[in-house]
Amino acid sequence: MKVAWLAAAIWLVCGQAASTDQFRKVRCGADIPKALIGQRSANDNIVTLEGRNRALGLKHLGADEISDRLSSINYLICGSEFVLLEDRQGVVRDVIPFPAHSRQSPAFSGICQINGREQRDAYIGVLNGEGTGKWLPVVAAWKIDEKGAKFVKAAAEGLSCARSGIFTVDGGM
Repeated sequence: MKVAWLAAAIWLVCGQAASTDQFRKVRCGADIPKALIGQRSANDNIVTLEGRNRALGLKHLGADEISDRLSSINYLICGSEFVLLEDRQGVVRDVIPFPAHSRQSPAFSGICQINGREQRDAYIGVLNGEGTGKWLPVVAAWKIDEKGAKFVKAAAEGLSCARSGIFTVDGGM
């Protein structure tokens, strides 16, 4: 009898652990970034993750390796796009709501320059796609602080980013 109770307890604990992921505290209409920060991602494939979180309308939109320590992952959650900054241990370190983007204002990730001087940090944001050059002005951008594992809002004045960093199908090259 004790073996049956032990087996049942192990099954319950393992079953609960297997069904948890970084979205378990997320509720539509609530503070989504606050619910995600500090959560640990599940080591599941995208189809399983989206299926388990169908009530949130979860859709994986793509990911980018920022460094050997950090990745950014775009998700559609409750009808809005968010970018998660995740460390190598799978912990969500920061989250930003990501602005709407289109062919005229494409999303990007990569290198930028301020007043013609190339920056070392990685950036993510939305560009003004009406230009014709290699560098396009930004509509909204965040610098990725790798050391602090945070998104830092960047001032748009004088900031332009490489057209080659455009990553969305609605604004691709």
